[in-house]
Amino acid sequence: MTSRLLPCGEDGVLVEVAGLAAVRALDAALRAAPVRDVVDVVPAARTVLVRGAARSRRTWAAAVARVAADAAARWDDAGAEGAGAAAGSGLAAAGGRVVEVPVVYDGADLHDVADETGLSAEEVVGRHLVGGPDGYRVAFGGFAPGFAYVVGLDPRLHVPRLASPRTRVPTGAVAVAGEFTAVYPAASPGGWRLLGTTDVAMFDVARGREGAALLGPGDVVRFVRRSAPAVAAAAGARAAAAPEPVTAGPDARAAGAPTPRAVPAARTLTVVATGPLTLVEDAGRPGLAAVGVPRSGAADPDALRRANRLVGNRADAAGLEVLLGGLVLRCDTTTAVAVTGARVAALIDGVLVPHATAVRAPAGSTLRLAAPRDGLRTWLAVRGGIDVPPVLGSRSADVLSGLGPAAVRPGDLLPLGAALDGLPEPALPGAAAGDGQDAADVDGPAAVVLLDASDGPRLDHLDGRSGADLWSTVWEVAAASNRVAVRLTGAPLTRATLGELASEGLVAGAVQVPHDGRPVLFGPDHPVTGGYPVVAVLTRAAQARAAQLRPGQQVRLRRVAPVES
Repeated sequence: MTSRLLPCGEDGVLVEVAGLAAVRALDAALRAAPVRDVVDVVPAARTVLVRGAARSRRTWAAAVARVAADAAARWDDAGAEGAGAAAGSGLAAAGGRVVEVPVVYDGADLHDVADETGLSAEEVVGRHLVGGPDGYRVAFGGFAPGFAYVVGLDPRLHVPRLASPRTRVPTGAVAVAGEFTAVYPAASPGGWRLLGTTDVAMFDVARGREGAALLGPGDVVRFVRRSAPAVAAAAGARAAAAPEPVTAGPDARAAGAPTPRAVPAARTLTVVATGPLTLVEDAGRPGLAAVGVPRSGAADPDALRRANRLVGNRADAAGLEVLLGGLVLRCDTTTAVAVTGARVAALIDGVLVPHATAVRAPAGSTLRLAAPRDGLRTWLAVRGGIDVPPVLGSRSADVLSGLGPAAVRPGDLLPLGAALDGLPEPALPGAAAGDGQDAADVDGPAAVVLLDASDGPRLDHLDGRSGADLWSTVWEVAAASNRVAVRLTGAPLTRATLGELASEGLVAGAVQVPHDGRPVLFGPDHPVTGGYPVVAVLTRAAQARAAQLRPGQQVRLRRVAPVES
């Protein structure tokens, strides 16, 4: 087995190996002996993405290369078949889990799959229950939190995705596509063939950070046939015995979102108005990408970190990310605030607050943020941090997965955490001067915004001319852009005829080229895996600039030296 390390931005490397069995072997090795400063290990179909601290990237990437070489040597010594079996055994032992999934075989595509494969519906069910000769095992996660790509499907059931995906696949749908079978953890669009349903929760934040995803890489899966009445009875018994569920997401209040714990009225902010969108964000949820959970966090983490430092908070304290201003807060206690990011007219009781400066907000005062003249997002830090209940270790709202607190709404009471001891009292607004400019501050509209980017691991998936056009084309920011991705319009790039790319891990700042040839710049809430080629990766500073791009602005990617691996 040979492996190849491909740079993937300032804090990632993509390790390319021979196939799924080799992925399992490398993933098991990296989890059995964790490499210092590595944050995320994301196995996929033919690759393992490893992300870690940017400052020590060369050191940990060298350690990952040694682990990959050792795994390759063991593979070569054992032979592909023996190494694949050894990898599977090692993962089962490491995970220690064999998970049974009860299935009612009532899927909308069951009879179509039977017709396509020349089997009867009962034969399809029987083959799905048994799987291949080695049974079922989770290969990798992705697409959505708790979505697990399970290998071991009987080859007779390898059918393609639907030509036209459904706009909504129900929660718990058991499906097949290609060599994989999976269970949809939540209702979502999807093109897999539906064979049945299960009532087992594939993802539940109430189970905690380590157990939220029912299935993780290396777990053994056993499908068990159940009748619909038996499943309904079991579900009823579990519901009667289970505690009240904890859910989270943009519509979480209607679904029973985490209830903020009681706090004294003096330790809150009252939300009067929010503007287009105000979210609670912190440093995010690193370390969960292998089970489909994005890191999320502030779209410009350095801007939030700076605001936190100014008011004396921990660097990872939660603040407010404000889209296009409009936020109005009443301070129910005397506190300190700081504003960074896109410059706005910020006023406390009508007195201007200087940018990037800690100022005192007296109890009963009102803070207002106007819309920025340029840029898109502003970050507000308040002494003590926004102390909403964490979900999987983070207070960040993730618009892709729906994890974290709901968007802030008028009438909300936002609890504040405890302030650190020994902090000096900041000046009242009007008496302080700003202390400089944020890295991503926007002082005025530029004709073309330059975004520095290094070569991506799949730059060779563009044809020769498009490889040059990637860096010379001036693109326009599309209206359909958000925290998940900034979409660009313009003359499409042409992909080389290298065939379809198997799903592999993604990083924030990845520049992906889908079939239409128009680049997509991934933001903090990006999916953790994807099947389109990543042709470039934005630098950290460029990601901060991308977070301030408005629809209609013009941008160009500027090529910088790739990060050494």
